[in-house]
Amino acid sequence: MTATTVRINYEIKDPSLAPKGKQRIEWAGREMPVLRLIQERFAKEKPFAGLRLAACCHVTTETAHLAIALKLGGADAVLIASNPLSTQDDVAASLVVDYGIPVYAIKGEDAETYTRHVQIALDHRPNIIIDDGSDVVATLIQERQGQISEIIGTTEETTTGIVRLRAMLRDGVLTFPAMNVNDADTKHFFDNRYGTGQSTLDGIIRATNVLLAGKNIVVAGYGWCGKGTALRARGLGANVIVTEIDPIRAIEAVMDGFRVMPMDEAASVGDVFITVTGNKHVIRGEHFDVMKDGAMVCNSGHFDIEIDLKTLAEKATEIKEVRNFTQEYKLKNGKSVVVLGEGRLINLAAAEGHPSAVMDMSFANQALACEHLVKNQGKLEPGIHSIPENLDKEIARLKLDAMGIKVDSLTPEQIEYINSWTSGT
Repeated sequence: MTATTVRINYEIKDPSLAPKGKQRIEWAGREMPVLRLIQERFAKEKPFAGLRLAACCHVTTETAHLAIALKLGGADAVLIASNPLSTQDDVAASLVVDYGIPVYAIKGEDAETYTRHVQIALDHRPNIIIDDGSDVVATLIQERQGQISEIIGTTEETTTGIVRLRAMLRDGVLTFPAMNVNDADTKHFFDNRYGTGQSTLDGIIRATNVLLAGKNIVVAGYGWCGKGTALRARGLGANVIVTEIDPIRAIEAVMDGFRVMPMDEAASVGDVFITVTGNKHVIRGEHFDVMKDGAMVCNSGHFDIEIDLKTLAEKATEIKEVRNFTQEYKLKNGKSVVVLGEGRLINLAAAEGHPSAVMDMSFANQALACEHLVKNQGKLEPGIHSIPENLDKEIARLKLDAMGIKVDSLTPEQIEYINSWTSGT
């Protein structure tokens, strides 16, 4: 696409960053063949013509390709940041200057600005919401009841967001369809495991430049994100300890070769702590009290609530920034605890988020989920809906094709066998 001459509203750091952002967007696109095919089809078919869309996402090079796909599909789209530290300012600038997409996102924006941007997204009166943590949907339900009738549906790609949507459904306030992109196989198997695993450690290394080999790394939570993080940490030579509340996940971690113990025990032996639970105050005051001097804590869950930073600050006699995205809390007991990325997503605060090859599948799911909502408008019941299996498999097939990998097909005899109950041993 060429630069637009249409005047649009936006709130970004600096439009002059656009050339660098465009270069990086194009680089990411080299590893996103599935979304490129969807962009090409959307440009011809215009599935979102006449529809308004608000997207609340991490504003990265990969997200740019999703935003471009939606615009090519005819959507009148607005993009806001889903996290104050995840915005790549040059990408935001390029989306505005080069692609004519209204963006409201500034890296490091304060809570007031973030909340205002959520309101701006809703001022757009969207028919479709792409959410990342369900803040936009929650605000819509709590403060904009009059707009709910205009909603075709929403899509959500985070575990945290799905948990919130399920709570809304239980409370009877989710009165429109929500597509559960997070649990699509081509999303959580790859994005959560391989994407989070690599990008989390990338963020830690960029923020600290510490050697991870030989360190005791404590991973709180053994869901798909925790599995990926633990796997990659072990690959770098770390001694990995897992903490869990779910006995099935705990035994899985044991069988995968990791030590498992409660956080109360792990707190005194860990060198680096990574929370990936989606829950609140996983690392608390009693844990800070027994940590080693210089222990590092960071988060790769969605919100900045997994580490109890308020209590840590109350225990501190001094807080100082020792490196970018690295704060040292001097405690009254004479020790120090180092917090990375202000307790926000370390892979986006200090690094660049997931590799584009992984996000190719995640954002293909987002784009096709939006199309599914439009095609089935009025047919889907209010509530949470899974990505149709045929779409999930199509994304996997397209990815394999792009990688030059082929798979087998069932023979007629095999198809007959697996559909018959009369054939035995």
